[in-house]
Amino acid sequence: METPIIQFGTSRFLQAHVDLFVSEALTRGEALGRIAVVQTTTSPGSRKRIEAFNRLPSFPVLIRGLEDGQVVDRRVEVASVTRAFDAGSGWDAVEDVFVRQARAVVSNTGDRGYELDPADTPSDRVPRSFPAKLTKLLHARFRHDACPLDLFPCELITGNGAVLRDTVLHVAQAWKLDAEFQVWLAERCRWPSSLVDRIVSEPLEPIGAVAEPYALWAIEALPGLEPVCRHPAIVVTSALEHYERLKLLILNLGHSYLAECWLLDGRPTEETVLEVLADAELRAALDEVYDREVLPVFAALGFAEQAANYRRTVMQRFGNPFLRHRLADIATNHEAKKARRMGTLVELARQHLPELAQPRLTAALRSEAGSRAS
Repeated sequence: METPIIQFGTSRFLQAHVDLFVSEALTRGEALGRIAVVQTTTSPGSRKRIEAFNRLPSFPVLIRGLEDGQVVDRRVEVASVTRAFDAGSGWDAVEDVFVRQARAVVSNTGDRGYELDPADTPSDRVPRSFPAKLTKLLHARFRHDACPLDLFPCELITGNGAVLRDTVLHVAQAWKLDAEFQVWLAERCRWPSSLVDRIVSEPLEPIGAVAEPYALWAIEALPGLEPVCRHPAIVVTSALEHYERLKLLILNLGHSYLAECWLLDGRPTEETVLEVLADAELRAALDEVYDREVLPVFAALGFAEQAANYRRTVMQRFGNPFLRHRLADIATNHEAKKARRMGTLVELARQHLPELAQPRLTAALRSEAGSRAS
């Protein structure tokens, strides 16, 4: 069976996001086709998942949480992945599928997935880094028939499409690959940036995952671009930065504000978002931050209704009774997260609503609670 979608990464997130969307779309005839998964690391856990993908016809995703105020607890069988490869031991097969069958590429290779390895060379049979692997595969495809690809990176990097494109171009230039190939990469392949948003709280063994009901895949609109499938959770948009701003300055900011309170108050080590919001005083404080310090900024930007709706969705997600989202995990790299989340919002307020008082956020930015905790 042909697999026109090549997926780099085996994570539980991809299983409950892209793989699930494609599986549901296939039943309606609204997907590009089935998926071949490629493991790009030497992780033993990834190797076990590759074996399971090849052995099992489907895997479960448990959707658990709240939707429209109602408890959701359902099982979905995902049957979109039909084969899987370890790039290290199965490179020839990976290259053959990539060259002859691929029409779209999806990736989610982790926080450090775009890092290069200076030891990679064009003569390596299997390069070490993901960008070098991708460059080698794209060059093989170019030499075969020069049919361009659409590449959909899902890493949590702002402008991930442009970043991945430029990283691959850097490798091609460093390797002194032909100029025509570099033009093909930059001008004929399409590299839309995207934003993914779904909490996938835990893996299932040997493959599968537990995920919240909410899901979003917002993809930058480019001329002629078609996503890998049609699905209610997929939005193709010319205003990707709007979706990025909502997530960063409402969901992520809310997490960091709760982590700030958790650190300052010396609350229990294992406390979760659900548990901390059971404290009426802390719940009221978060509501006040949203009502008085966050939503007015979105109103000044012309997005009052969208921000209010997203805030309601976020609070429902925070109240997921199945999710154990520890404040200790959210508080990792707390000072850097505060600067990006709260600091960005405060700067927007200075530019667009300078008369707005933001006492709780400015106090949090000054407190250095994360530095003291570490």
